[in-house]
Amino acid sequence: MTFKPNYNVVEELKWRGMFNQDTPGTEELLLKEMVTGYIGFDPTADSLHIGNLVPIMLLSHLQRSGHKPLVLVGGATGMVGDPSGKKSERKLLDVETIDHNLKAQQQQLEKFLDFNNGINKAEVVNNFDWFKDLGFLEFIRDVGKHISISYMLAKDSVKTRLESGLSFTEFSYQLVQGYDFYYLYMNRNCKLQMGGSDQWGNITTGTELIRRMEGGQAFALTANLITKSDGSKFGKSEGGNVWLDREKTSPYKFYQFWLNADDKDAESYIKIFTFLDRERINDLIDQHREAPHTRILQRTLAEEVTKMVHGEQELQNAIDASQIMFGRSTVDALRKLSESDFLSVFEGVDQKVLPEEEIIGEDIVDILVTRSGFLPSNGEARRALKENSVSVNKEKVADGKIIARDDLINGKYLVLQRGKKNYFLVVKED
Repeated sequence: MTFKPNYNVVEELKWRGMFNQDTPGTEELLLKEMVTGYIGFDPTADSLHIGNLVPIMLLSHLQRSGHKPLVLVGGATGMVGDPSGKKSERKLLDVETIDHNLKAQQQQLEKFLDFNNGINKAEVVNNFDWFKDLGFLEFIRDVGKHISISYMLAKDSVKTRLESGLSFTEFSYQLVQGYDFYYLYMNRNCKLQMGGSDQWGNITTGTELIRRMEGGQAFALTANLITKSDGSKFGKSEGGNVWLDREKTSPYKFYQFWLNADDKDAESYIKIFTFLDRERINDLIDQHREAPHTRILQRTLAEEVTKMVHGEQELQNAIDASQIMFGRSTVDALRKLSESDFLSVFEGVDQKVLPEEEIIGEDIVDILVTRSGFLPSNGEARRALKENSVSVNKEKVADGKIIARDDLINGKYLVLQRGKKNYFLVVKED
């Protein structure tokens, strides 16, 4: 991918609602030459979550405009803990845990950035590599003397924590992150650091360190922190973080998160979390405003982000899974689901765990009433069967149906349904 001198990536970020602020000269620099820029990622978990998608998209836009992205994984800073945006001190991690988390995160980042092709291919750098042999006395003598205490105290990330308590470890974090920028400036010709707006103080400590130690000029750019229109925190669902790892958040749940965005949020998310061009996005917004009940904006958003994170096949599986609860579907669609997706689809549905002998060979009326308690009486069950409103695994059944072993989904589950919306799950005991 070659440098595009006429492509204004800052203007693109502004239009997408991703731009917060930058240092003077940043936009001009990005129009003048191929720039190496970096963002740091926190190694406190073995998966990134959708809150990390904003910095990932920043790096992707940087690379798509012909610049070179560096992904800094914080093998060293993860041992310190960033106080920015935190009310209390983080639990410090051991080296083995951090190393495991870094490897897992790198595999996820490879889905978004090109690490293989061109002079601007993305690269991963780990700040443990340059901190592991740097002694404490050497650091405070050669680095610490260039930044005053008053400068560090003026940072918002420090001021907001002084009353609740801030350890020296966390207080020193901005100096450690600043040295990262200095090291990459000196050794990788890295002139730009990006991040969320809460990182502005840490990033500008780096630009100041470069100015004071080398007389050099480095640049900073931050993106807006994403908030939901109702004031709740972006990136959280009822079950907590929405992760990029399918084992932590199934592709179905991931797809549903975006599909359930409200109209106002969907208009901003489609710009931030997809690479659709301006013309297509404006057209989608116009269509949505004319017919919001079609939810074309949410459906396009959910499809684009799920495909980017999990791939085409998992997207299709998520769409198929959505049809099980909210549209027409078949027993074949149920059987195609992985167990995690199956459980995600029926999460919250009433269920009953039964031994195998109370399922296999049982009459449908007994299953509906005596065994599961799904329907209140034999009379109610027979009336529903006569009305043709009872389904087992999405297939209509009649009075006299006997449950066979082959009826069990994944050898374990039986999906009972009355009408369109009333579901019950029978689970075979392990």
